[in-house]
Formats: sequence, structure tokens, C-alpha cells
Amino acid sequence: MPDQPLTARGEATYQRIVETATKEFAEHGIAGARVERIVAAASTNKAQLYAYFGNKEKLFDAIFLGSLDRIVEVVPIDARDLADWAVRLYDEYLRRPDLIRLATWARLERRSAGPLVADHERHDDHKLRAIAEAQEAGVVRPGEPFDIMAVVIAMSMAWSPVSNVYAATADEPAELHESRRTLLRETVRRAVMSP
Repeated sequence: MPDQPLTARGEATYQRIVETATKEFAEHGIAGARVERIVAAASTNKAQLYAYFGNKEKLFDAIFLGSLDRIVEVVPIDARDLADWAVRLYDEYLRRPDLIRLATWARLERRSAGPLVADHERHDDHKLRAIAEAQEAGVVRPGEPFDIMAVVIAMSMAWSPVSNVYAATADEPAELHESRRTLLRETVRRAVMSP
């Protein structure tokens, strides 16, 4: 967000840029995204985009980090029921496959190894603390909290747009999604929750 408060019109333009750029980056990645397409679809101009974000790379960063914040807000962790958390993540990936595609592009074009973002602690610390507390309470199996979190997230993404087996969509039959939720819930429960 710009340093200065935006007018209502400026806020609307800013949001159009974010929405349009999210689609553009999700489809084409950082290198393939075109500022010209973003500003045309957002009914604005390059000068406005650059005034708000600086450049294309900073625009991607703002959108990607915003998507991580959104997932934390929309799907907060419940370390005492990691199976339910995995199912809620699965549902969010169905609702917003573009957010998963952004993470994939970030991995492919920015950070091929290690944490996906430089300040991953900001996004992960509260989750890791919650898992550690659940381990101390005997609810989650022993192990490195980061690895437990990674396994649960990976299982929740089994049918996401980054799956190497099958990418699900929200348009598929409800009973198919419910069957996957049941399998996911039980698999996570057996894998990481204490008996």
C-alpha cells in the first residue's frame, strides 16, 4: 500500500491493479506478466502502477505477500486439530487457485530452495508455536514443528493446482470433494496427531 492515504478513487484504482495483476501473475508468472496488460485491464496507466508499487517485481511481491497474509487470516491454524486445518486449506485452494499459482511462480522464479519468502518467520512463527504447544499437550506427535507443518500443508495441496498428479476445481461434484476431505482428514489425523 502506498505511504500516503489514498482517496476513494485512488483506493479503487489500487484494488483494480491488485486484482488484475493477481490474475496476470498467476497465469504468466513474474517474467511472463506484462505491465501493459495489467494497466489496460485495470483501466489505469503505467505511471499510476509505478507510483503505487515501484516496479513489476515489487508489485508481484506485494500481491504474493498479501496472498500469504490472506491465507493466514482466512484459514487460521488450529494445532489441536491439524486434520481440520488441512481440510480448510484444501477448501481455500479450491476457492482461490490463483494464490497457489502465485506461490508456484515465486518458487520457480525467485527462491528455488529454502523458505519460500525471506521473512518466513512472520508467516510461520505463530503456527510453529501452536504446533509446539499442541505437542507439549500430547495432541500432536513429536517431531520438528516446521516439518509437521510442512507435511500437513503438503497433504492439503494434494489436489491443488501444484499437484503433480491431479488439479481439482471447485466445479467438480460436491460428493467428490467431500470424499477427498474425508480422506485428507483421516490421513492427516493418522500421520501427525497423537493417538
